[in-house]
Amino acid sequence: MIKTIIRRLSPLFIIILFGVAAALLISTKEAPDQKEDEAPVPIIDVASVEQKTVSLNLPSYGVVTPKNKTQLVTEVQGRMLTIAPNFVAGGVVKKGEQLAVIEPSDYEADLMQAQASLAQAQAALEEERARGEVAKNDWKGFDAGVPPELGLRLPQLKKEQANVKFQQAALARAQRNLERTIIRAPFDGIIKARNVDLGQYVTLGTNLGELYDTRIAEIRLPLANNDLAYLESVDKPDTQVTLSASLAGKTVSWTGTIVRSEGVIDADNRMVYLVAEIKDPYLRTSRQEGQLPLKYGSFVSAVIKGRTVDGIVQLPRHIVRNNQVAVVSDDNIIEIRQVNVVRTDIDSVYIKGSLNDGERISLTKLNNMSSGQAVKILGEMKLNESNTNSDDTEAQEQQLASAGDQ
Repeated sequence: MIKTIIRRLSPLFIIILFGVAAALLISTKEAPDQKEDEAPVPIIDVASVEQKTVSLNLPSYGVVTPKNKTQLVTEVQGRMLTIAPNFVAGGVVKKGEQLAVIEPSDYEADLMQAQASLAQAQAALEEERARGEVAKNDWKGFDAGVPPELGLRLPQLKKEQANVKFQQAALARAQRNLERTIIRAPFDGIIKARNVDLGQYVTLGTNLGELYDTRIAEIRLPLANNDLAYLESVDKPDTQVTLSASLAGKTVSWTGTIVRSEGVIDADNRMVYLVAEIKDPYLRTSRQEGQLPLKYGSFVSAVIKGRTVDGIVQLPRHIVRNNQVAVVSDDNIIEIRQVNVVRTDIDSVYIKGSLNDGERISLTKLNNMSSGQAVKILGEMKLNESNTNSDDTEAQEQQLASAGDQ
């Protein structure tokens, strides 16, 4: 009977026992340590400051044009007899090269007439000189004083001399007109356009085509008025310029010279224009292997060499905000410093007199970065992690060694 009661009450005894044990554990439980939440320290990348001597170059752009170009016009009239094969758009010609011929028959006839008229005038002059000698001999037999000019036929002689000069001028004009029937290139150049065809009748002043000089190319380069301060000389900006353009699928560069400033501010865009020159842009006098010509009409980017300045710090443009940079001290504390920006371009900012050699500048943009903020340096973090891993490896090796001894 008693065993039966104990067997039936044993689950109750077990529950009571576990309840007492749980109560003892709860009563002896220790509260966990309370730690304040620590703000995460940002990790940044830095660059060391290095002062150097730089040229404050000025970027610009422009279109390549010939220094000289001319309209080929006729000075005589007639029918186009021949046209040279090179007298086409894109044809390259040399100075004095024949481009076209106007029918010369009428002008050859004019030349022959002028030659004949001159011969007649010269014959008449010789005849009048002979008559003058006869008249002079006739007057020698008279003692009536000085003979008159008319008696010596001096006025008639002067008339014939003037007639000879007139016919000489007519002959020279006929020769020039005959020469003008041949259209020649006035300089080495490239044909921009041709406006006539074979057999076409042209009159005085007809535009036959346009010729571009290939000896010197010009590029007008706009600059802001304030940028002129970075040139060695504003009045005579004789400085180097590097031009670049994309040709045949690759970027090609040429070196030229700034020869002058146009001296006025453009009323439309408030820019000042400098003029650069490139000699032999079509490489007609000399050409190196792989070198490409600078063709007229090409759009080029230009870098104009400016003044050379010492003690300049060049930084990426994106890390300078409102003329301020983040300087990182030796103990990794941020200092927001105002800097003196002397020039900016597309990629860089040039600073003078505000940063010292060896100082570290933050290359990482952080929101709400302020002076006194603590940071971690990217390179130092990697070094610390490497040292920690090395220490852990050594401890593990020591534990394995001691375990082996046992």
